[in-house]
Amino acid sequence: MASSDKKPVLAPASTGIQGQEPPGKPETIATTVIDAGAKLVQSMKPIQKIKQHACTFALYGHDLHRQIETSHYISRLNNDFLQCAVYDSDESSARLIGVEYVVSAELFERLPAEEQKLWHSHAYEVKAGLWASPRLPDLIEKPELENLARTYGKFWCTWQVDRGDRLPLGAPALMMSPQGVNAGKVRPEMVKRRDDRLGISSEYLKEARLEMAEPEWIHPNADYWKQHGEGFAVDVVSAEMKTVAAFP
Repeated sequence: MASSDKKPVLAPASTGIQGQEPPGKPETIATTVIDAGAKLVQSMKPIQKIKQHACTFALYGHDLHRQIETSHYISRLNNDFLQCAVYDSDESSARLIGVEYVVSAELFERLPAEEQKLWHSHAYEVKAGLWASPRLPDLIEKPELENLARTYGKFWCTWQVDRGDRLPLGAPALMMSPQGVNAGKVRPEMVKRRDDRLGISSEYLKEARLEMAEPEWIHPNADYWKQHGEGFAVDVVSAEMKTVAAFP
């Protein structure tokens, strides 16, 4: 069965066909008209809640050498909970590759210990200048980053585009945030490529955030791999299907 730790059996979606876009026929006038008509009459309230874009990096929880750049499109459900649609770029053709949930330290403390192991901290990612909000003025970004540095995230990647998958294949993968230790450091060439494209400097952001307050502590159950040298992979296994619902 599928596993987030193994490349799926070769299929038309993951073979050496040129290009990165999903296989399929181009849009037609008919589908364009359908989309335009639906946009006029349907409510897109969940999408309209997305108010911020951040560009950062993520590492596969079962293989920290695999690192990707991500674009997070963020909506705030309340002051303790954010949800992010994660794309592989900020282009109109970007692929939706996963979802990240972000909780405050207060909410994280309430989670069961086994659940906490699936989450990562954001303090280093923010302080190191890796988390960037393109074109957002410092006056607006600074208080948001101060809050973000104290949060924890759980990021599931559902489309492993870095291995050439042109469709979402296999099991989802749990992702980790960059960290200051060797195994958790983002490759410098990846950071430079991102910075050059967005016209920013991670080093400048890092310097500008030196005085930013840090969390008093990072919960030891977060960033589990740092403490234990082990990651998590998802295996899809067969299970007996329940045909009778349990009595309430």
